[in-house]
Amino acid sequence: MNENPRPPKLDVKHAALTNCSLSGQNLLLNFERLTQETQGLGHENTLNWSAYLQLRADAAGQFVPWLHLTINTVLPLTCQRCLGPVDMAIDIERWFRFVETEAAAQKQDDASEEDLLVSSREFDLAGLIEDEVLMDLPLVPRHDICPVAVKLAVADADFVETPEKPNPFASLAPLKGQSALPH
Repeated sequence: MNENPRPPKLDVKHAALTNCSLSGQNLLLNFERLTQETQGLGHENTLNWSAYLQLRADAAGQFVPWLHLTINTVLPLTCQRCLGPVDMAIDIERWFRFVETEAAAQKQDDASEEDLLVSSREFDLAGLIEDEVLMDLPLVPRHDICPVAVKLAVADADFVETPEKPNPFASLAPLKGQSALPH
């Protein structure tokens, strides 16, 4: 097991030129935003990742850096049905194409099928890994079948129902058809 504190920062072009292949296992506690999302639970769980950078031809025939990223982990979240803990398996496999500038990424984004990233000499691989896991989380984490019966009604044992108050305008109803002014 290669236990790194965090995945490294990369010089994207150099890594792609050398067909750089990296992988590691990191504890969730090394990812601050994931630790916040799990409310500190499972900080000893491992996050497995691999990254492979290479040069590939784009639509114009230019060789540009590409990144193949795989991530898998299990995050302990709170089931929104029973409010108990639920382990959510996260499995991600994505390709990213690098472009030179943010403006180029915005310009090409709508026409591009792949995800675009801006090339850098200090590309934050750990930040990308954490972003991808956060984006892959379910909006409403829940068990397929909750391990405890889900309470569907709320009742307070001390609740005493109060009688309904009469409508203050009910006494005016008989006057509705009568005219106040003489004819």
